[in-house]
Amino acid sequence: MSLFELSERAQKYQAELLDFMDTHVYPAEAVYEEQMRAAGDPNFHPPVIEELKAEARRRGLWNLFHPDPAWGAGLTNLEYAPLAEIMGRSPHLAPEACNCAAPDTGNMEVFTLFGTPEHQEKYLRPLLDGTIRSAFAMTEPAVASSDATNIEMRMQRDGDHYVLNGRKWFASNALHRNCTVMIVMGKTDPSAERHRQQSMMVVPIDAPGVTIVRGLPVFGYLDREGHAEITFEDVRVPVADVLKGEGEGFAISQARLGPGRIHHCMRAIGLAERALELLCRRALSRTTFGQPLAARGNIQDWIAEARIDIEQIRLLTLKAAWMMDTVGNKAARTEIAAIKVAAPNVALKIVDRAIQVFGAAGVTDDFPLASAYAHLRTLRLADGPDEVHKAAIAKQELAKYRTA
Repeated sequence: MSLFELSERAQKYQAELLDFMDTHVYPAEAVYEEQMRAAGDPNFHPPVIEELKAEARRRGLWNLFHPDPAWGAGLTNLEYAPLAEIMGRSPHLAPEACNCAAPDTGNMEVFTLFGTPEHQEKYLRPLLDGTIRSAFAMTEPAVASSDATNIEMRMQRDGDHYVLNGRKWFASNALHRNCTVMIVMGKTDPSAERHRQQSMMVVPIDAPGVTIVRGLPVFGYLDREGHAEITFEDVRVPVADVLKGEGEGFAISQARLGPGRIHHCMRAIGLAERALELLCRRALSRTTFGQPLAARGNIQDWIAEARIDIEQIRLLTLKAAWMMDTVGNKAARTEIAAIKVAAPNVALKIVDRAIQVFGAAGVTDDFPLASAYAHLRTLRLADGPDEVHKAAIAKQELAKYRTA
């Protein structure tokens, strides 16, 4: 599949995961939709999810994301990347089925690296078991959160507690039926150095003073896990629930975001592959003006360009994963920023063209394309807007040519 050699163990995971997708996940998609419709509740937790989780666990396709063999599969970023791509082909089912869904993956790594033994026992182990879910609360509606130094939530020390006051939104997963805990980022010392003002804390979702105001729609879709607006009013958090220490919020975020970016990008590539497959099948099955759509030159151009684009972004993402494994996240920062721009944009273009081939059907919920488009367009903001990543790339490129 690539120039990057995968271990025999990783190849076995790939084969097993592909079989799981064919025999269980894809057939479950219609069941999932029917269970959600019958419930009439956008945040319903359909039974088919738990059935898929049990089957994935039975097959050993569980916690594949976790790089520490003491807690998960112990795969490298390069080994995990193709697995994330496969799961990305059915983004509403496969990642959660294999306990590899965001934001839990990032939160579990944070608890692994920075959590106390109490945090690991109370939250990490149940997360790894798939019995609870978690949320991550950083973005705020009143400031431009693309610059995380803008966040205003106050975390003021009061004896052996911190008191939290502020408003967050787009806290993904906060409306999931099994969500019990959040990792929250706020400002503990506004007078400190710019990147030492922020801290991260562990906050139970039912803590006194925490109010979920609403679930935010994304292009009209109310995702099952929810993207919540949440207020914090005099929420008291014990000092022991500060992760890593006061002022370490940015350091934690950098540790959290590196692998997560690989995961998101590879899932986007999987979604692009699914869209290309749908496009090709539709083009072969439909006729207009006496000719199959597949015979038309512009459709063939779209198909060829899609294949070229997918291969390019896959190789760039695998290169970023390989560099993270071999020389570290800091040395791979240009590649990480590049894939964050390239992968969602390429996938979005392919989905858009698939919608065009499907015609009016493409914008309905009869096919997964409209939902995929909304998801991918949102992804261009979710891990930081394209412009932030491009600015970082340009800054590093210019630095090569600056003189003293």
